[in-house]
Amino acid sequence: MERKVIILLGATASGKTALSLQLAEHLNSEIISADSRQVYKLLDIGTAKPSKNILLRIKHHLIDFLEPWQDYNASQFEKDALSIIEELHKKGIIPIVAGGSGLYIQALVDGIFDSFTTDSEYRNYLEKLRIEFGNQFLYNQLKEVDPVTASKLLPQNYKRVIRALEVFNISGDPIWKHHNEFVREINIDFLQYGLNWSREILYDNINRRVDEMISAGFLDEVKTLLTNGYDLSYNSMNTVGYKELIHYLEGKISFNYAVESMKKATRNYAKRQMTWFRKDKRIIWFDINSYDDIYRIRDLILNDFLITL
Repeated sequence: MERKVIILLGATASGKTALSLQLAEHLNSEIISADSRQVYKLLDIGTAKPSKNILLRIKHHLIDFLEPWQDYNASQFEKDALSIIEELHKKGIIPIVAGGSGLYIQALVDGIFDSFTTDSEYRNYLEKLRIEFGNQFLYNQLKEVDPVTASKLLPQNYKRVIRALEVFNISGDPIWKHHNEFVREINIDFLQYGLNWSREILYDNINRRVDEMISAGFLDEVKTLLTNGYDLSYNSMNTVGYKELIHYLEGKISFNYAVESMKKATRNYAKRQMTWFRKDKRIIWFDINSYDDIYRIRDLILNDFLITL
């Protein structure tokens, strides 16, 4: 018998958190965060992390459990999330996964290729090339040996570029070939639901959220992180919002410019999120015009979920 998992996805500021809370209360469930930045301690306001009151009211997993200096990736998320799902199913709890990190959700639903060992010497060599010649240099190398994978990445995705080059160097085959041959045996029915806003309204939501973050003390949060020794050299900090405010504190840009840049970068990120999600035809989409629609969508999902039982 297949076990059910509800997945709520969509762009940033689309209402995923609110919807997940509504469903969790009705199903007496627990929530697994699929957000690549909410895993970090101290990164609270800038990642729109649920409040402490919410976290006390409804149990969340994979939030606030790593230090900002630690690395985390989709492969680790897949393992951690599947382990939590297994434990929740044993207790008779239907897990709710909520987040906007497309790669994390894809890793959970379809699995992610992670069987090749690493070649530390070759990886260090690539990293030295990157430092000396830049991200574009490595990206051009990947385009020569694996144009298919390169077409799905950007030069700034240098960690994934390095991994693709590493796999090719170890095996002689492109990483996409290994992905295609990868089969994961799993008996879970993932029910994916997406929130679809008009671009204009979603962008207004994003602009308001950024203003609310600033009012809530986002700048002080960034100052605290910098005081604790965390800066843009850490992957956790290389995030929309944190980057712009750090540049302001370094005197490189004005505060108003930092805020406007944050809004623009977040809107662009939301666009990339939706482009990613729309490729998956298994997702059931709900059109939404305001946050009041969350209650209507909650009932539709509950009805659909009960039908699939």
